[in-house]
Amino acid sequence: MERLRFIETFSVAEFKAQKGVNKIEVKQNPSTGKCFFAFGFETGAVSSGFLSGKIDHPVISHVCVPETGDLFYLLHKQGQSNVTTLAVL
Repeated sequence: MERLRFIETFSVAEFKAQKGVNKIEVKQNPSTGKCFFAFGFETGAVSSGFLSGKIDHPVISHVCVPETGDLFYLLHKQGQSNVTTLAVL
C-alpha cells in the first residue's frame, strides 16, 4: 500500500457519535477475502491486521492517498501510522 497521509483519527465511540450511527460492522468480501467496515450507508477500509487479531486498540482515521488524492476511512490499530506517540493523556 502506498504511504497514506493521516488527516484525522477518532476513537470508535467518537466516530460513531460524529456519524450518528449506533454500530459499525466489520465484514469480509467473500470474493477477495479483504475486510471492510460499514456504518449507515457508507463503508471504509480495514487494516490487513484485523483478521490476524492484531487490532487490539482500534481507531478510525480519515486518510488520503497522496498520489491520487483519494480520501477514505481506515479502521486500524492505534499507533499504526508513521508518527510517534509522545504521550497519552
